[in-house]
Amino acid sequence: MLGGGNKLTVKAVITVIHVILCLGLIASILLQSGKSAGLSGAIAGGAETFFGKKKGMDELLGKITVVVGIAFAATSLALVVLFA
Repeated sequence: MLGGGNKLTVKAVITVIHVILCLGLIASILLQSGKSAGLSGAIAGGAETFFGKKKGMDELLGKITVVVGIAFAATSLALVVLFA
């Protein structure tokens, strides 16, 4: 088993990673464009056509969101196991 000091260090490291993943998950979700933009999408549609919308960026952010979400869930479970 881990000693008291080692266990606290592991908890601290996992907690820091968990907070970083949390912020990354929030950022990756907020950076994605909405699927149903409604009226604002109709208005901005011309601008996106004119300036060129990066469809690949949305796909990349979707993949990043999945990976960060899985890592966030894993650290959540690890913290539950360590704190229980």
